[in-house]
Order: sequence, then structure tokens, then C-alpha cells
Amino acid sequence: MDVHQELLRPVVALAAWTMVMWAWMYATRLPAMRAARMKPDPDAPRGEQMATLPPRVRWKADNYNHLMEQPTVFYPVATVLALVSTDAGTDAALAWAYVALRVVHSIFQAVVNKIEVRFGLFVLSSLALVAMIARAVLSLA
Repeated sequence: MDVHQELLRPVVALAAWTMVMWAWMYATRLPAMRAARMKPDPDAPRGEQMATLPPRVRWKADNYNHLMEQPTVFYPVATVLALVSTDAGTDAALAWAYVALRVVHSIFQAVVNKIEVRFGLFVLSSLALVAMIARAVLSLA
């Protein structure tokens, strides 16, 4: 495998992790909805019905939503680096650090959800992403 293609592995890993969180979300949400005898109401304001579910159930959905936010910046930046990186080893290490921190963030949010720790993990992953963006800018300069 080309060294630049190594940068695509963390992209696929984070996409796969997102689907793990999707499955975990529904594996907890659907039984909780049945237990609460909840019937989906298309006229209910967005999120209002789900707010009645226990927090430990909602945390998985909250994290799945988070994986639809900042990682949307990670995916194209990692792809750009896979195409133009001048130091693919460093860039791959940053990409894997970002993915690892997001996975830890996911697990922590889904199980414990202590906001101070979650925020620290988010900041660390954000710093890895900022470094990736800076390296992409420099690679294209």
C-alpha cells in the first residue's frame, strides 16, 4: 500500500466507528422506547419525545450526532493529506490520534458522560485536527 493511502485507514476507521455508535444508539433506544410505550409522533417538536428517555439512552444518540459534526471536517482534510502530504507518516499519526481520541470520547460520553472529561477529550482531538488542517495548508502552499 502506498504510504499516502495509509492516511485513508483512519478515515475508514472513524466511519466504521460511527456505525458502531449508530448500532449502539438503536440497541439502547428501541428497547427504551418500548419500555416507555412510546409511539413515534411525527408532529412532536424535534427531539421532544426523545428527551423523555433516560439520560444513559440519550447519551448514545448525542454522541452519534457529535460524530456528524466535527468529523465532517476531518474526512476531507485527511483525504487532501492522502493526496498531497509531504510527510505521510506524521499526518497518519495525527489522523490516528484524532480517531483514537474521538473513539475514547464516544465511549466516555456513552457510558459516563462527565462533561469536564469529555471536553478535555474534545479539545485534544480538536488540536490534532487543527494540526492536520495546518499541515494540509502547508502541503498545498
